[in-house]
Amino acid sequence: MPVDERVRGLLNLTRPVNTIVAGILTFTGAFVAQGSGIVGSADSIAVATLVTILATGAGNAVNDYFDREIDQITNPERPLPRGSVTPQTALLFSAILFAVAGGLSLTLSPVAIAIAVINIGLLVAYTPVLKGLPGVGNAAIAYLGGSAFLFGGAAVEDLTAPGILFVLAALATFSREVIKDVEDITGDREKDLKTLPIVVGERRALLSAAVFLCLMAILTPLPYLLGTLGMPYLLVVLPATLIMLYAGYVSFSEPAAGQSFLKYGTFLTAAAFIVGRVATVL
Repeated sequence: MPVDERVRGLLNLTRPVNTIVAGILTFTGAFVAQGSGIVGSADSIAVATLVTILATGAGNAVNDYFDREIDQITNPERPLPRGSVTPQTALLFSAILFAVAGGLSLTLSPVAIAIAVINIGLLVAYTPVLKGLPGVGNAAIAYLGGSAFLFGGAAVEDLTAPGILFVLAALATFSREVIKDVEDITGDREKDLKTLPIVVGERRALLSAAVFLCLMAILTPLPYLLGTLGMPYLLVVLPATLIMLYAGYVSFSEPAAGQSFLKYGTFLTAAAFIVGRVATVL
């Protein structure tokens, strides 16, 4: 097999777009924490962003390793099913990325190191252990998605605004994951997976997603009420919150549309934090 095909296969294992987005979220967490002081912490922010990219890529690779038999049927275009990368190579590649990410994280604050260790453990355990546990797998993904913001804040040793953003993102991500499970319920039943909608029923699962979205909506004004971010934040986060509440409503009839709206709402919420931080700096 040509070398460039193997290299392309390894790159595809990491899901480059997803890894870069995760890195951007970590940078966002650092930015909303520090604002104009971000230049003074540039080294820590760069390391934290790189750690997130490497760990996310490693997690995607190891998940493909554990999912390789299912992917033969459901995702034959992925590197392992199509033969671009052997399972042993994928596992070794993932281990190297995890090791480099873990080593780099040791240059950061103790809180950032703790977050890195927890996240790497969850990424390794997700597919073989957590994914098959109803609700637990959703919670793990929700935590991992939100913790990218938290990790950025920990890198600059300021968790106030990133901590709130972490909670909001985690609540929205949990809801989106549950809605996605409802959308995928037919295929998941064929694979004998025990997702939340399969165990408790679609309507109850969607109701739980709606509860988490309502809780998120209640918490969104918190940065403004605490004086962390000003009115510009509130003006941007309000439509983001309405979009996500609408997503919860739509998901009862159109789960695919609901999770799409949730994704846009989550990114708009992150943008609200950036706008709010910029406004406090100017």
